[in-house]
Amino acid sequence: MHDWLQQVWYGAGRGGLALVPLSWVYRALVAIRRNLFRMGVMAVTRVACPVIIVGNVTVGGTGKTPLVLWLTERLRERGLRVGVASRGYGGRLGSELRVVERTDAAGLVGDEPLLMSRRDNALIAVCRERSKAAQRLVEEGADIVICDDGLQHYGLHRDMEIAVIDGERRLGNGRMLPAGPLRETATRLQSVNWVICHGGSAESGEIGMRLVGDKLTSPDGRMTARIDDFSGRRCHAVAAIGNPDRFFDTLRKAGIHVIPHPLPDHSDIEAALEAITDDDPILMTEKDAVKCSASDRDNLWYLPVEAELDSSAEALIEAAVGLSAERGRGRES
Repeated sequence: MHDWLQQVWYGAGRGGLALVPLSWVYRALVAIRRNLFRMGVMAVTRVACPVIIVGNVTVGGTGKTPLVLWLTERLRERGLRVGVASRGYGGRLGSELRVVERTDAAGLVGDEPLLMSRRDNALIAVCRERSKAAQRLVEEGADIVICDDGLQHYGLHRDMEIAVIDGERRLGNGRMLPAGPLRETATRLQSVNWVICHGGSAESGEIGMRLVGDKLTSPDGRMTARIDDFSGRRCHAVAAIGNPDRFFDTLRKAGIHVIPHPLPDHSDIEAALEAITDDDPILMTEKDAVKCSASDRDNLWYLPVEAELDSSAEALIEAAVGLSAERGRGRES
């Protein structure tokens, strides 16, 4: 089903027209829900520091987590203590609130929050209700909160919205779920403050972003190698991310003969790893590596990546810093 939907949404898959009536129903429900928040029927929580939303209008990964890490680092450089609120998708906390620790398991808090915690030692709170996570971050001393994947979480007041789109796949067939990949209509992009285009060619008004990384690391962090060291070799590539082909293409461009093992976003990868019985290297994304259990296999490697943004992103940082100055902790705009 997953592969068929991907073909319908982004390729030449057939049969998707049968889903269009369901997408009309979904579109109506989305509009009703948003209007209920606008009219005050459903409550909106406002916390005592600025909130920046990073999200997308499509299903699946578009590079939000690397962007959140980039924002966190840049805002820290400007003297701000940054907190990250996340739903913790893929974890089992449910409605429980938790401040993420580096020693937590991905199965508890979710793979992306754990990745950010281990990579950046970030202050991260996880809860299905992002407003509760944001409030906890304020209590922990955050000067500004970044809400990861919260564009449709209207229960949390936001001071800035950033939408990330896949520059190669864009908005797919342009239809809403389940006939297409859209969570909201394409016009939603006109109401956000900034649009980040990950890969491809940024269009007018968009900020271009790409992910860079040339060093592979073993899951225990003890060994590193250049990606070029694997050029000409046959390697398994396991990816449970929104667009696995992006990862596979990165490896192919380095001259690696890729045996692809694509999985749905946030999936457990242990079964896929166990099914690989030869000694060829196994390459993963960093998000998948945090889900690996302790292993004595010495052929596992993951590829950390960093976000690089166009120079026009400086205006975004200045705007975020300005929010903190105008609406700091305890001050209402």
